[in-house]
Amino acid sequence: MKVLLYSQNQKQMKKSGIGHALSLQKTALEKNGIEVTFDPRDSYDLCHINTLFYRSYRFMRTLQKKKIPVITHAHSTKEDFLNSFRFSNQIAGWFNHNLLRMYRHATTIITPTLYSKRLIENYGIQAPIYAVSNGIDLEKYLKETTSYTDQEEQQFYDFIGIRKDDPFIIGMGFYFVRKGIVDFIEVARQFPHIKFIWFGHRYKAITSSLVMRAIRNKPDNVILPGYIHMGYKKIAFAKAKAFFFPSYEETEGIVTLEALASKLPLLVRDIGVYEGWLKKDVHCHMGRNNQEFVAEINKILNEDQTSLIENGYQVVLERDSAKIGAQLKAIYKKVLQEQKEITE
Repeated sequence: MKVLLYSQNQKQMKKSGIGHALSLQKTALEKNGIEVTFDPRDSYDLCHINTLFYRSYRFMRTLQKKKIPVITHAHSTKEDFLNSFRFSNQIAGWFNHNLLRMYRHATTIITPTLYSKRLIENYGIQAPIYAVSNGIDLEKYLKETTSYTDQEEQQFYDFIGIRKDDPFIIGMGFYFVRKGIVDFIEVARQFPHIKFIWFGHRYKAITSSLVMRAIRNKPDNVILPGYIHMGYKKIAFAKAKAFFFPSYEETEGIVTLEALASKLPLLVRDIGVYEGWLKKDVHCHMGRNNQEFVAEINKILNEDQTSLIENGYQVVLERDSAKIGAQLKAIYKKVLQEQKEITE
């Protein structure tokens, strides 16, 4: 079996969540003996589309007319587009049009969680929808994140601008209101003795006024170094006291899997996406507002985290890329068989 993994504007998507997911798909499939191509001009048995705008839609419709099986990956929902960047709410109608057009014409849909599956079903989508985690290449991730020199560690501290003995908590994501960066900054005010470091791209032209105001008024213990490469990222995950991710809406959140894989205490907002796979006080800490986040951080700093960390790691083991690839392979086989029956 040979599969085309298709992404519109692939180079621009590379540092996004979709770009990361595309890379994970490739690894997961290859671990299960499936040949992968990124070239639409190549020959392939099935296409797995990861983007939803017009070029992706036209490509999907062209393949459907040619009777080539197509999987549409639902990384995005109407809910996780709102409150993202400047003017996102104003153009939500245009985004929803693209999203619904893509999903309504899809023959098969894969989405990362049962939560996002329910959201898409509520749009009135008739196509079969499968919930399959984006997963994590655990072997590669651990290999990349468990080895660094004292010199590399010192370079990280110098880059961030903190001392080696400074305790710190990390967050990660675009500078979107939805990602919770404003709450991250506000919670940090309650812990002036702890550094709060948020990693991620900042595109000034589309950063909302609310986020810009929060950044201008941030306390001194909040550090915003921007996007970092894996060399620094692995040290951040190894040395941080916790990973604090107060996002308001996700379809999964790959960074949560990375935090669990790093055996780092995880604090997230208590939202629907984590239902069924992350439980409060079992796998991670959860809060519904800033007051609860402060209370949970105090628990992380003052209580034993061994049990939560080990339970969280078990969640990651179930989402290792080899297992995810096996799930994708089973869906591909089913779709190919259904297409064969239709054309015979």
